[in-house]
Amino acid sequence: MSIDAIAATDNSAATALSEAEIFDAHQGGKLSIASTVPLSNKRDLSIAYTPGVAEVSRAIHAKPELARTLTWAERLVVVVSDGTAVLGLGNIGPSASLPVMEGKSALFKSFGDLDSIPLVLNTTDVDEIVETLVRLRPSFGAVNLEDISAPRCFELEEKLIEALDCPVMHDDQHGTAVVALAALTNAAKVTGRALDGLRVVVSGAGAAGIAVAEILLAAGITDVVLLDSRGIINAGRQDLAADPASKKADIAGRSNPRGVEGGPAEALAGADVFIGVSSSKLDEAHLALMNQDAIVFALSNPDPEVLPEVAVKYAAVVATGRSDFPNQINNVLAFPGIFRGALDAGARRITPAMKLAAAYAIADLAAEDLSADYIVPSPLDPRVAPAVTAAVAAAVESE
Repeated sequence: MSIDAIAATDNSAATALSEAEIFDAHQGGKLSIASTVPLSNKRDLSIAYTPGVAEVSRAIHAKPELARTLTWAERLVVVVSDGTAVLGLGNIGPSASLPVMEGKSALFKSFGDLDSIPLVLNTTDVDEIVETLVRLRPSFGAVNLEDISAPRCFELEEKLIEALDCPVMHDDQHGTAVVALAALTNAAKVTGRALDGLRVVVSGAGAAGIAVAEILLAAGITDVVLLDSRGIINAGRQDLAADPASKKADIAGRSNPRGVEGGPAEALAGADVFIGVSSSKLDEAHLALMNQDAIVFALSNPDPEVLPEVAVKYAAVVATGRSDFPNQINNVLAFPGIFRGALDAGARRITPAMKLAAAYAIADLAAEDLSADYIVPSPLDPRVAPAVTAAVAAAVESE
């Protein structure tokens, strides 16, 4: 599919949706299971089920490693949520979150050719979620954590990585971070800047904001300043000093090298890049304090921190999380290929090196036609998942 054809598809998808159209598409859910073997006669039944299946079960009992190839488990991703931080809806509970998780599973199949099932859990207790997934481990091969509130999401991901011998990733954190780095890599090129020389402000210090800061630091960008509801995060803030084990305290000790204090105005003065991953609004007066030809990623959905028509007065490159504006920062560019690459390579962990490899692979796909309005490929570009898969698998091999 050509770039123009992809753009036309994107534009048609951005037209107004009717309530009837939406609800009709969700009747009965968005997922089903299909058999991969024929079941049309007695011989088929004897092979797929009894008595033939007993031979396979005996073989796995004798050699448990055969489950990797004789069942779907090691290629199955479970999309796990407790419904506490769903899209822009907040804490709506597991049942109301299920349509979102079904959609995520559908994306895994369509973009990564990976089977996936949603698991929404009626508990917000981190240890209970870990115990549940440990007990279910024989049934799946990877865990995509989704829409789990901060700071619990950090603890949950860390505990699951330690407890499970398979890839685990909280996509709200790392998928966003990977695509943001891909977009920033190309936005720096468009504006003639070196990536490692950028002054970056990240607005929002929740799951996505801290993950974005982490990946920017890993990519060699040293001047990263984070903002939360209390202002600039720095090592001297009393609330952070009172909780030294928190993620915010940790990132405070590794970011903001100039020791900037204050609020949005002080953070944005002389900044090259604004990355918004919170619901707070960006004041136009503060936007005017940024350096010339600034880069603005206003990623809050459905309402960006600043609308593109305002941002373009001051910024050379503008991106949002929406499909009806240029430069959509969409996690679907990252997570199908990251999980597919990890599973293809037999990885037991998703590492920082794998995330960086994914980001650079996404950026490379847009490099040939790079412009201010095209810094990442379309989510519908069929080249994306295979390129990310290959890059992640290669990163696994080199580690």
